[in-house]
Amino acid sequence: MHDHPKGDDDDPTFITTYDEDDREQWAVLRRILELHPATLTMDELTRELNGGRPREFCEVDRVERAVRELAGTGLLHRPGEEEMVLPTRSALRFFELSGEAS
Repeated sequence: MHDHPKGDDDDPTFITTYDEDDREQWAVLRRILELHPATLTMDELTRELNGGRPREFCEVDRVERAVRELAGTGLLHRPGEEEMVLPTRSALRFFELSGEAS
């Protein structure tokens, strides 16, 4: 599923679902790290990333998948129901070293 292309090879906007997942994971991680030490619940994070638009399944699913993948790789703590989405120390240190932290 991760490698299903959208468009065709000649299309300059040609991206795979894997690329989309990577972009979403980076958006989630960056937002969590930018806001740290402030924290967000999953609902707040979803609203934050979709510009406050009404929640739709695809928006919620996209953010939940990104958080699950980032937690699986050790960059976020796995949140429970209604718990805060928190970065790990490793993610915070990476953010500092990358020069992204303000």
